[in-house]
Amino acid sequence: MSYRQNQASHCNRLIRLREVRELTGLSRSYLYSLSAKGLFPKSVPLVPGGSSRAWVEAEVLEYLQQRIAERDQEVNANA
Repeated sequence: MSYRQNQASHCNRLIRLREVRELTGLSRSYLYSLSAKGLFPKSVPLVPGGSSRAWVEAEVLEYLQQRIAERDQEVNANA
């Protein structure tokens, strides 16, 4: 597997709710609430018509980076 293929597969890695909760520190219900409002990445159904869902790891990590950037902007604005 080439570096580019490995990098692409890592970007599309699907993670389950437990890992999303560990990464974000947010509860299950709050994650779903944010997602419904368009404020958090949407989950991906693992089986058509099934209830198993996962999130794209890169999207969750991007969400976290955006939150950090927003915090930094607030700190700089208040300095």
